Amino acid sequence: MKAQGFRQVNSWLHTWSGLLLGWLLFAVFLTGTLSYFRQEITYWMQPELHASQSRAQTAEQALRAMQGLAPDAASWQITLPSERNPTVRARWYDQGERVTKGGGKSVTLDATTMEPLAGRPTAGGEFLYRFHFELYGMDRTWGRWIVGVATMFMLVAIVSGVIIHKKIFVDFFTFRRRKGQRSWMDAHNALAVLSLPFHFMITYSGLLLLMFLLMPWGIDAAYKGDTRAFFSDRGRIAAPASEPGGSDGAAPVPQAMAPVGPMLEAAHRQWPQGIASISVLQPGRAGSTMELRQKGAETLLNHAAGERMVFDAGSGELKETIRSEVPAAGTSTYNVFSALHRLRFADVWLRWLFFIAGVMGTAMVGTGMILWVVKRLPQKRKGRYHAGHRLVERVNVAAIAGLFVAVGAYFWLNRLLPVSLPGRAGWEINGFFIAWALTLLHAWLREHGQAWKEQLYAIVVLFAGLPIANFRYPDSHLAAAIANGRWTLASMDLVLLATAALAAWAVWYLRPGASAARKSAPAPRPAVQEAAPVQQTAQEAAS
Repeated sequence: MKAQGFRQVNSWLHTWSGLLLGWLLFAVFLTGTLSYFRQEITYWMQPELHASQSRAQTAEQALRAMQGLAPDAASWQITLPSERNPTVRARWYDQGERVTKGGGKSVTLDATTMEPLAGRPTAGGEFLYRFHFELYGMDRTWGRWIVGVATMFMLVAIVSGVIIHKKIFVDFFTFRRRKGQRSWMDAHNALAVLSLPFHFMITYSGLLLLMFLLMPWGIDAAYKGDTRAFFSDRGRIAAPASEPGGSDGAAPVPQAMAPVGPMLEAAHRQWPQGIASISVLQPGRAGSTMELRQKGAETLLNHAAGERMVFDAGSGELKETIRSEVPAAGTSTYNVFSALHRLRFADVWLRWLFFIAGVMGTAMVGTGMILWVVKRLPQKRKGRYHAGHRLVERVNVAAIAGLFVAVGAYFWLNRLLPVSLPGRAGWEINGFFIAWALTLLHAWLREHGQAWKEQLYAIVVLFAGLPIANFRYPDSHLAAAIANGRWTLASMDLVLLATAALAAWAVWYLRPGASAARKSAPAPRPAVQEAAPVQQTAQEAAS
């Protein structure tokens, strides 16, 4: 028997590394792509907040509002409006209260009136973000391990895919229509090559983000398993200058806050992109400080952390400007990859560019899974139909179309569930998984081609219906959003409509008789005669 060559070995590796965890990777890619706009998704899912619009005086008004809401608090933390969320989000801690992530008391304020806004409870984009790297319904460490292993398989599939295509860049400019398996192969290749740098970066950086979990032995040996001490030495955990929730028991000395306008103007002169947040320690007391944090960042070497300006809140005098130090080369490299993966530094245009690349990555994984089925159609026609082929066919439907149905159901439940329902956010998530499970049952019970078409129909109805349902909310629907320049809301509805349109095109392409019509249509004569190409279509692949 002739030994397999290097490319043949990598072809086998590419096929099976992609297939075994392809369904999970598709879900990770899709939810990760949506997570680039997780703040926008959460905002869209709370229509009660959509009347808020930022103004130039918002920061000063927010500080005055906090004086009325929490005059005796130990600290205030105010997140100012941005293009991603035009509301004011405020949090405060009482004297002696321990400062924890998500602790204290919080409120969302209208950026114009400073009136409290009661947004409906929702898991929002945060659920999609968390599912992307730690799944759901299990210990988060196990979830991250599973995603980490799948990411390793993804990296193997990318590298082996490059190796097996010796004409990879030539193949990028080749798309053969109405060629069945070859058409799927061309689509898979084009999607892979066009965003190849993104695919490699996002996969490799994802592994880096999980490396301390996947390879903890160095920390275990050097720090006896004390990860907090390790991250503190690396600079990831910085000791605060003062404990916001602390209290030394001494009677506080009242002191009025200096006019904040000059402090804000000083920050704007130094940071043209603006101020992201304001923190005040011991407001209304002697020794109070105000910290302004820069919006955006100048470098990725420090996790894209911006500068901070610290003022004496009583006098308005600038005490210090804190700039993050550039760490050592190894840590800087890690920070760059981490910032690129999480995209916390990006403006709206770069975020859209990454979103489109993520869509292409999702489609690359999906076309690869479909290609596996299409390549085995000749065996099916000859009666050599393995039970594993049937399993892959059915699970493909639920993993690809079914996941979109689940996302659509998740958004619909956000609109339909009563706002006062106890555990409302949890029911949104439950509905997501119930809908996804039903698509798997449907795919198993229905004929393969019919299952594809019916679930695509469901995508059309769910995604096209959401912008229509939004007309219930005067400040949220597409027409109002465009008229008022609220592109955060408008873009969400437009993406929903684009998804519905793409699914509708797929339904039309798979319509009865479409296969015969495409076969009878004259095809352009090739320059070089090909040797007996297999004439298969997407209609045949779905049957």
